[in-house]
Amino acid sequence: MTAWHERIDGAWAKPGSLRLSGRWVLAVMATGWLCWAGPVAGQDPVQFFRQNCVSCHTIGGGRLTGPDLKNVEQRKDRQWLVRFLLDPPAVIQSGDPYALQLKGEARGVIMPKLAGMTPEALLDLIVAESKLEKSQFAGLQIPDEPFRPEQIQRGREYFLGHRPLSQGGPPCLHCHTVRGLGLLGGGRLGPDLTRVFERLQGRRGLASWLLAPATPTMRSLFQAQPLRTNDELLELVAFLEDSVKRGGEADWSSSLALFMLGLAGSVAGLVLVDTLWRGRFSGVRRRLVAATAHSRLSRSSVPASDPAEL
Repeated sequence: MTAWHERIDGAWAKPGSLRLSGRWVLAVMATGWLCWAGPVAGQDPVQFFRQNCVSCHTIGGGRLTGPDLKNVEQRKDRQWLVRFLLDPPAVIQSGDPYALQLKGEARGVIMPKLAGMTPEALLDLIVAESKLEKSQFAGLQIPDEPFRPEQIQRGREYFLGHRPLSQGGPPCLHCHTVRGLGLLGGGRLGPDLTRVFERLQGRRGLASWLLAPATPTMRSLFQAQPLRTNDELLELVAFLEDSVKRGGEADWSSSLALFMLGLAGSVAGLVLVDTLWRGRFSGVRRRLVAATAHSRLSRSSVPASDPAEL
């Protein structure tokens, strides 16, 4: 007589089918684990460095916001570097003297904790690149001569969106503002960029950040549609350098003007609605009043009942 066993879901099956089902479950779990772990294990450190590190670091090209990483293992041992790369804010908060020194040299900018990093592979890349005469991550070569007025003007046009970017990227105005953009100013989703040239320590720091933005929002927008380095990038740098020379920060009169414009629009909308619907509301009200008066009149005209009849 064939043996049957109850499965967890309440159905009935032979023992052999249970073993087959178990094998399928294990196979699916193993496949899922490999799919999940595969990208991390197969991470390309070159691509990771290009997407996450070049906005603040070079290898042999000098300091940007963060230090030049050439021969970094001659400054600190690998164990410390791995610990720092895994969670920079935690190492700084622990009071580590060298981490605090890095923070001070970066003018208070703290390296964020980066998801998906493989520190050992990244350090191997930095060591290999440090041995080359010129690393592929030596950074941009930005001219030192003053920018021409037409370069500053074109940079302003790129910022405002009056001149479209060649790869289809959005204009800076959608999320940012600078001083002197007029009555309504720019966007407030991102920070005021009036003094960003100063905060990122000059042309090379700003250009490197624009070429490979470190923030998730900017990276998602410009990773597939980067700025052209020979004109768009330099001209935006020219405009933002000129902005910091003009001084100040974007004033909040633009926000006040936007608020007042919205308030005026709301009032005008209410007046328009009142004008269009006033006759309809009056007509409905007259009908309701007439119906109420008729109901009261009907009740008052009915004679009172004789209590003896009840």
